[in-house]
Amino acid sequence: MIFNVNRVRPTGNNTFSPRPSTGRLNTDNQKRESNLTINAMRILCVADKVVPALYENFDRGQFGRIDLILSCGDVPPEYLSFLKGVFGAPLYYILGNHDIRYGQSPPEGCMDIHGRLVRCGSLKILGLAGSRWYNGGPNQYHEWQMRRLVWRLRPRLWWKKGVDIVLTHAPPRHIHDQEDPCHRGFAIYRRLIDWYRPRYFLHGHIHRGFADDNERITSVGTTQVINCFGHYIFESQDS
Repeated sequence: MIFNVNRVRPTGNNTFSPRPSTGRLNTDNQKRESNLTINAMRILCVADKVVPALYENFDRGQFGRIDLILSCGDVPPEYLSFLKGVFGAPLYYILGNHDIRYGQSPPEGCMDIHGRLVRCGSLKILGLAGSRWYNGGPNQYHEWQMRRLVWRLRPRLWWKKGVDIVLTHAPPRHIHDQEDPCHRGFAIYRRLIDWYRPRYFLHGHIHRGFADDNERITSVGTTQVINCFGHYIFESQDS
């Protein structure tokens, strides 16, 4: 049921101090997803850094119901394992340009959706990993490579009648991006928005603080492009 394309499998090592397991890990995503019939799905998005309130200073009561967790990349795999365990919600992720340990230590009970269109409840979610090519490191793509990947996905998107959420690491070109080679967005993402009009386009990669969560959001037609740096929680209404 999933359209697969070739994916980068990163190698290497970085450091992270794992928090002890809570013993509450639920790896049965299908069982949880089959129960997601509520009208509003409450979604936690994370990207680019470990948020203390979601890890070493975690208090479950601060966050309420979480129905789905999405990672826009550049966070340690142990962090995602922890979030999956404490919230017990389906967790989908893509890799960022600094994610180099997932090949050896993938997060438990979570799904890498790079190059895939998946369904969670009523939501169709497309994942696209990595950043623009800038030094030849892992999970970096030239514009033509990402364009080819998106074109390969178009038959699947047509067959499934579009997509509700696009989950990426890099932003679309000229929306939230920067002009240095590493932080330029992908132009093909703009076309993806124009073609399929997803409700949400979620990305990370651009590190900035927000005094108000509204500063994260840029509307492109009916699509909300959201910078998920750190963490962001929103409710997705069923259409």
